[in-house]
Amino acid sequence: MPTDTPVWFITGCSTGFGRELARLVVDRGWACAVTARGADKVADLVADADGRGLALDLDVTDQAQVDAAVAAAVARFGRIDVLVNNAGYGYQSSIEEGEEDAIRAQFEANTFGLFAMTRAVLPTMRAQGSGHVINVTSVAGLVGFPGSGYYAASKHAVEGFSDALHAEGEPIGIRVTCVEPGPFRTDWAGRSLRQTPNRIAAYADTAGKRLADTRGYSGTQVGDPVRAGEAMIALTRMDQPPRHMVLGRFGMDAVTAKLRERLDEIEGQRAASLATDYPG
Repeated sequence: MPTDTPVWFITGCSTGFGRELARLVVDRGWACAVTARGADKVADLVADADGRGLALDLDVTDQAQVDAAVAAAVARFGRIDVLVNNAGYGYQSSIEEGEEDAIRAQFEANTFGLFAMTRAVLPTMRAQGSGHVINVTSVAGLVGFPGSGYYAASKHAVEGFSDALHAEGEPIGIRVTCVEPGPFRTDWAGRSLRQTPNRIAAYADTAGKRLADTRGYSGTQVGDPVRAGEAMIALTRMDQPPRHMVLGRFGMDAVTAKLRERLDEIEGQRAASLATDYPG
């Protein structure tokens, strides 16, 4: 059963989903550790929290900072009930034009940083016999779009990691949910997106078009980050939270179509698949 006074730990609170979610959690009177690359960027979120808030400097790619931030939260609050792995950013390019340094830097933040945060919090949740890990991935974690191959790969990795974490954690009281947003009206495309420009003409109508479209619709997306935050909070109040929550109509349509297509394709090869076993 969810506790009535949960302690939250949220990464990436300077902007977007993390900031709106942190504000909602603090407004409910719950304890919350809010983090960013620079505690001054999130200090305002907990300024009036009467000791229930803790602003922490955290770069999830720095193991020492990860360990220190988790230790500080446990020292202040005694427990961590909800970990929201939200920190990360987007990177777009065609596959061929992807730049090695940019690809590796994105994986350090989106994937390996999330792994490190989760490992750091698990001992506390395991000792408590309870906890909820919410990994903010993306529709791209389930659907690969042109121009987003490396971003999608970083999020696909988190989805697979979360499946295994669920299998290991659920028997000892630790729940896991991946939240997969589609386009939301945050500054993701303006501030949290890096691109390698498309210069190869062969990809102009696929990756190139998507790069241009992503920049173009920033600020006009139909997704409301405050409502997304409310949905994430609602997850933590459920006795049996889902493994997946896709956010927004675009995401719901894209993910359900992709999964139906994939299942039909796999089922269509059933005979050939089963024929690869040893006879008998």
